[in-house]
Amino acid sequence: MHRRLTGIALLTVLAITSLTACSSGGASPSAAAKTGPWTIGVDIYYAQNTWSVQAAAETKATVARDQSRIKQVFYTDSEGKADKQVSNIEDLIAKHVDAIVVTPIDPTAVVAAIDKAMAAGIKVCLAGSRADTQNYTCYVNADDKEFGTAGAQWLADKLGGKGNIIALNGIAGISTSEDRFAGAKEVFAKYPDIKIVGQASAEWDYAKGKTATANLLAANPQVDGVWSQGGEMTRGAIEAFQAANRPLVPMTGEDNNGFLKAWKSLVDKSTPGFDAIACSKPTSLFGMGVDLVLDALDGKLAQKDTVVKTGTITAATLDKFLRPDMPDALWTNTKMTDAEIKALLGQ
Repeated sequence: MHRRLTGIALLTVLAITSLTACSSGGASPSAAAKTGPWTIGVDIYYAQNTWSVQAAAETKATVARDQSRIKQVFYTDSEGKADKQVSNIEDLIAKHVDAIVVTPIDPTAVVAAIDKAMAAGIKVCLAGSRADTQNYTCYVNADDKEFGTAGAQWLADKLGGKGNIIALNGIAGISTSEDRFAGAKEVFAKYPDIKIVGQASAEWDYAKGKTATANLLAANPQVDGVWSQGGEMTRGAIEAFQAANRPLVPMTGEDNNGFLKAWKSLVDKSTPGFDAIACSKPTSLFGMGVDLVLDALDGKLAQKDTVVKTGTITAATLDKFLRPDMPDALWTNTKMTDAEIKALLGQ
């Protein structure tokens, strides 16, 4: 466990951008005079793929560790629906919580609800995706544009600046997916001989990634590389290539343990044509959001925005992050203990 956590610490170095101190942002005089323990609301934006399930579990583990500062916690589930998220935030406001941690599904749709919460003296932390407003207490996220750029530059270099590629994106509309693809396209624009011949929004899901890749392969007789936002899509892409009897190509992915296992197996077999890189957006982001908003309530928050640098796994470092003893569904860049992971995923 110590070796894994040390490797993860090297993978995710925090780059904190100090914009404005926000210990009093949005708070009324009566709210500012309050002392903890606090009542908080946490909106689970989506729990329908393994990354979001682990992120939700990691958030709850953080809440359990923060019991001395938390009097009560209300959880809501937006199920990936922007309108339901707005309704959930309004319900939390009606419960007079002291703070809300939310992952905006639609960066515009959520703004009015955030404004309403801030006007009520409720601290608001945006965790994992941004909103189209500066009216919030704190924000924590990975650099999603850098995530897209890192994978795209690796793929461009691997292809020697030319070739046909397909792109697998996440959930359409959410800032994480849009920012990653924007970063990738900026890189590919520098290489006129690299063509994106097809793309699909496969929602970071294994089955959808496999189906989307199969469809893109059927429509494109020549595919030289796969730029994938990760999730479990890249493992699905590998299997789609194999099922279609197409030669494997360089692919980008993420630190999903199932993908790392598949990658390791292909390396061990010296599979021609295949290589990979994995970028990482830690599932601990939402737990970090809980800690940050509690710091804000306690008057201890010095920075408004916290940005986690994108870490990468290459063939040279794969063995440091692969967990052969853990299920495929694990995301290896986690702060959860082995006991917490096994309780969530099983042995």
